[in-house]
Amino acid sequence: MRHGKYPFIAGFLAAPAILYLVFVIGPYAQAFQIALTNWRGVTAHADYVGLENFSRIFQDDLFWKAMRNHGEMLLAVPLLTIVLALFFAFLLNVAGKRRAGSSSGLPGSGFYRVVFFFPQVLSIAVVGVLFQVVYRPDESGVLNGILGWFGAEPVGFLTEPGVALWAIMGVMIWSGVGFYLVLFSAGMASIPKELYEAAELEGAGRVRVFFSITLPLLRNTVQVAWVYLGIGVLDGFALVQVLSVNNGGPDGATTVVGMQVWQNAFAYYKFGYASAMGVVLFFVVMSVTALTLRLTRREQLEY
Repeated sequence: MRHGKYPFIAGFLAAPAILYLVFVIGPYAQAFQIALTNWRGVTAHADYVGLENFSRIFQDDLFWKAMRNHGEMLLAVPLLTIVLALFFAFLLNVAGKRRAGSSSGLPGSGFYRVVFFFPQVLSIAVVGVLFQVVYRPDESGVLNGILGWFGAEPVGFLTEPGVALWAIMGVMIWSGVGFYLVLFSAGMASIPKELYEAAELEGAGRVRVFFSITLPLLRNTVQVAWVYLGIGVLDGFALVQVLSVNNGGPDGATTVVGMQVWQNAFAYYKFGYASAMGVVLFFVVMSVTALTLRLTRREQLEY
């Protein structure tokens, strides 16, 4: 039986490995190959142009606008999402009344978890359509209707260049907080109650407990959340496609690299150029992920 162990394991792994090679590695390799051509997507053959597409990318003003937008989103969305999710998770798990030496969440914590998680059951397209109503530039919009009650002028949340990107980032944060709240809640539930009891005996307040016990023991979970949010921000295509005016407008204020890939491939039929952008985005995602893991690495805490 032991002699046949490795063929048995290999037999189980063969099918998923083949599927992964065909449907994941294969398309990646094909994208790298197309990026070196001038293929327009409608011909059987394409001419190889070497690195010409990549040299054009770095002279493309819209590409650099997209990268600048990604930079702003990478700074704001993960940070604000994680801060809000940690705050609400702490309230719903630890910040309630202490009974019999143990800490609990605020009253109604179970209900609030469901409410916060609700955006996760909606598709990105539905979320985008929902916030089109919220962000309407006249008083029929939810936010402008509220501003109208106070006599303020309507705001073009999606039509003013200085506001549009932040409006879309607000939707990303709103839709992501619930998921990471549940993730952090699961992490907090695994922290031994004895640590909170010891902190209570020492007279530590809730703020001290959070920064001295909860946050350090959730470091690995926060690291994973930051990586996932960073990857999501570097995509961001679906929400920008639904919410932005003129596909990344106004004047490129909300464009992202995914939007540039889509426009060049399916609007301008420059599949080679679009694939080159996709390759650049692939390496940006890998670099951001590796950098995040490297900067947040530390020794494993055991408890």
